[in-house]
Amino acid sequence: MQNITLLVIAAGIGSRFGGLKQMASVGKNGESIIDYSVYDAIKSGFNKVVFVIRSEFQNEFKEHISRKYAGKIQVDFVLQELNALPNGFLCPKGRKLPWGTGHAILSASNLIKEPFCVINADDFYGRESFKKIIEFFSKDSKNLSMVYFKLGRTLSPFGGVNRAICKLNNGFLMNLIEKENIQNNNGIITSNNISKIDVRAPVSLNMWGFRPFIFDHLEEMFIKFINKNGEDLNSEFLIPTVVNNLIQTQREKVFALNSNSNWFGITHKEDISFVGSEIQKIVDNGGYPKELF
Repeated sequence: MQNITLLVIAAGIGSRFGGLKQMASVGKNGESIIDYSVYDAIKSGFNKVVFVIRSEFQNEFKEHISRKYAGKIQVDFVLQELNALPNGFLCPKGRKLPWGTGHAILSASNLIKEPFCVINADDFYGRESFKKIIEFFSKDSKNLSMVYFKLGRTLSPFGGVNRAICKLNNGFLMNLIEKENIQNNNGIITSNNISKIDVRAPVSLNMWGFRPFIFDHLEEMFIKFINKNGEDLNSEFLIPTVVNNLIQTQREKVFALNSNSNWFGITHKEDISFVGSEIQKIVDNGGYPKELF
């Protein structure tokens, strides 16, 4: 069986949440969403996990993670740092925002030499989603993949969310379009209270099946990004933009893998209790042991 790594992006700033939401407890024994993701990954066949974190909370994060997973899966950490830029570039004065998900993945290039799956630390994807990635890697040796969910199953009852709406064709991803502030308004799904969106629309929640050659693409495009947007203190180098570029230039193909797993995420503080109650239902039905680790 080939080695497959789980890359967890945990370096973002939760502006709407306010705090370190990656560590928020959603289980009865203090489990975070990360714990359920790692458990599902282990059960699906992953044998290494790499966490992309920030230096500001690395000690707290490592203490929370390292002891818990010891002996169950190989664990590595890498820092996403503002000064980690290509030769000849400097971080502009006053920048506090991380450089984005594309840069987060690029930060792990020295630690990953095998196929890997990218996820967000604060999203619950369900075990079926991880199995879809494992199955894809077992059958395909050269392409990329993305797990998608139906929009209606990914909304928060406590406020608007941003989602990447997917255009699919014959099982392939063709395009990603970012929609902001998506809400359910009395049964009508809207973006910014204007455009209506089909509740069945496929959406990406940043769960990707990548191979190490993606790092070459990321490095090339990040240099172009820095040249154009580096002085903008709020600019972000985002993986959907990278993937769109690779598809539109026909450099790579991305398989779209449909997951019927329940998806939950933490965008607003009120989401914590809701996510906790939904996960507890899975525990009560035997989907997880009462104590994960």
